[in-house]
Order: sequence, then structure tokens, then C-alpha cells
Amino acid sequence: MNKPPRLHQLRPRVATLDIRRVKTPEKIVDEIYLTPEYRRWREQVLDLAGRRCVAILDTGKRCWRREPAYRMYADHVIELKDGGAPFDVANGQCLCGSHHTSKTIAARTARQTLLQG
Repeated sequence: MNKPPRLHQLRPRVATLDIRRVKTPEKIVDEIYLTPEYRRWREQVLDLAGRRCVAILDTGKRCWRREPAYRMYADHVIELKDGGAPFDVANGQCLCGSHHTSKTIAARTARQTLLQG
């Protein structure tokens, strides 16, 4: 049986130009997230929440997202940069991707506001 011919992607004729004034710094993973202690803490936090997001929606109900259909994040309630305990289960919560991102952005904004004010 003959295979159909493969299509090759052509390179763009015009080079892309990055015109951002401020470049986003490359993400560097904190070494704490690579330790066995962190992995144990993460599993405990996710298990305590039943591997379901604990965020409360505008309707007053708990978010319905859960594993395995959605990736869950073990989030520090008080971020490590703000002095939160790294392996205290009481400082952990299970969040879906969108709620984790929203919480992280809010914490960064609050931290920046404190630095500027």
C-alpha cells in the first residue's frame, strides 16, 4: 500500500520581529518543587480535597473541575514568597488551572502594589 506524500511546512518568508519593550523573563523552576517532600505534600493536599478544585464560584457552589479530566494544582494559600510554610498541609489547597492562575495573578498584583506603595 502506498503512503500519501508528506506535506512539509514551509518557513515564513518574513522573519518575525519581537517589538516588546520589556521581555518576559524566562521561567526558572524553584528547586523546592523538585523535592520528594514537595511531591508528598502535593499528594496530601490533592487527596484531602478529593482531587477536586476547592474554589467557590460566583453561585456559591464549589468548582466542579476534578481529576482526571482536569489538571489539579496543589497551591500554597500563603505563597512561599510571602512567607508561607512550604510543607504544611494547612497551607495547601487544590485548585484547577484557571483558579490557580487567577489566584497567582492576584497575589503577584498585591505584592507589586506593596512594593510600589
